[in-house]
Amino acid sequence: MDSENFKFWQKWLTWANVLTLTVGLLVAFAGNSLIFGLHNSFSQEVFFDGEPFTEQTLKFKNWLFGIIGGTIVGFHVLMIFISENAFKNKEKWAYWAMWLGLCSWFLIDSLLSIYHGALYNVLMINLVALFLIGLPLTFTFKAFHKEKQ
Repeated sequence: MDSENFKFWQKWLTWANVLTLTVGLLVAFAGNSLIFGLHNSFSQEVFFDGEPFTEQTLKFKNWLFGIIGGTIVGFHVLMIFISENAFKNKEKWAYWAMWLGLCSWFLIDSLLSIYHGALYNVLMINLVALFLIGLPLTFTFKAFHKEKQ
């Protein structure tokens, strides 16, 4: 892989994590906004038989979205720092750390979402993040695994 191609995918990786970090901030601070209207509507349908959130449920949801958003932000801050440092320097551990972090989150979150009937979460959130972050990891594989001559 030539250096310009690697640089493109490395920057994609950084900016995909910046975008996802921004989504985390929105989850934490704007979880009831129009941005999450469809997600909230599906949550009402799946978990509350289509009934609107009660005041207590909304309070609980806002707390959960706050801690979930904070976790999303923290995870992607780490991913950005790895991308802009060790990954950029083609340190093999960084490549695998990013894949392991991404895949462990995706599998746990997606399996629990499916188990609880929230397939919409997998389709609207998880697959988008997996694509945005997994794509540059896939295309940079060779840069981290050069065959010894």
